[in-house]
Amino acid sequence: MITSTRRVSPDKSEVRIAFSLDDTSDIKDVEDLSQAFPDLEQRLQPVPPCMSLRESVQVYKEHCRMAREFHHVKHEISVLEERKRKLLAELVEDEKVAVEIARLDEEFQRLTEENHTLVTLHSERRQQLERLCLTNRTRQDPS
Repeated sequence: MITSTRRVSPDKSEVRIAFSLDDTSDIKDVEDLSQAFPDLEQRLQPVPPCMSLRESVQVYKEHCRMAREFHHVKHEISVLEERKRKLLAELVEDEKVAVEIARLDEEFQRLTEENHTLVTLHSERRQQLERLCLTNRTRQDPS
């Protein structure tokens, strides 16, 4: 482990920097993270870190994390867009059904009115026929 303590200016406190050339835990993580991100443009791909600089390794790991998050968000967006497309198709279909229901309702109302008119007319004609039959019988039976 290498340790260095420096005072940046006389009025500031000391800054202590420590690092070890034997600490390879970050480097092992980097090897695990070395992967391609096909969703990212080439210019946005994580650049392999300078293994001797811990900050470079940390930046690389953060970049990979953001690339995975980008991939996840992009996937969620595509799932939601597909869901939106399906819902819009259902909406169009529902609107067609609503128009058909309105048309059938209007036709039902018209036919109901026509039926009522025909039932009334039938009743009137039946009564008229009964009167004619009764009148005809009275003419035939002069008793």
